[in-house]
Amino acid sequence: MLRGVRFQIPNEYGVYLWRILQPLDISNYMWLTSGESYFVIDGELDNEELFYDDAIVEGTDFANRLETNQHYTIFVELQAFPFGKTVDQVETYEEFVDSDCELVLLLADSSCVEIYCKDRNVIEKLYSNALQDHFEEVQLITEENNTRTRLTVW
Repeated sequence: MLRGVRFQIPNEYGVYLWRILQPLDISNYMWLTSGESYFVIDGELDNEELFYDDAIVEGTDFANRLETNQHYTIFVELQAFPFGKTVDQVETYEEFVDSDCELVLLLADSSCVEIYCKDRNVIEKLYSNALQDHFEEVQLITEENNTRTRLTVW
């Protein structure tokens, strides 16, 4: 059974979260955000954070923030919830399966990305997108190769 996709992105400034999430209509979700990531202004790392811990960001604002601003990600946890559903942080794969959360994106060490998703079609689109973007070490996450016990980067 497919659980998601994992890959490596370059450890540099860019709009990588926007590129990663292109197969989704990210404006259709409420996003629970956490992590350490910063805006990049005029090619320099700014001290303003891209996301705040445990913030809930409406999809259109979230999409605009990712598309129009260069950023540098160090550690990121994003959870997507459909509008009208309960936004409760999930910490394990089992909690994810039983929740209203539809997608979890984990980014560690500025370049290691894992995305868990309940929709097989979306997983396949994310996988194809990662290959088309020439990200490295792209592979599907399955029950057999998933060693993660918690859906967190901390």
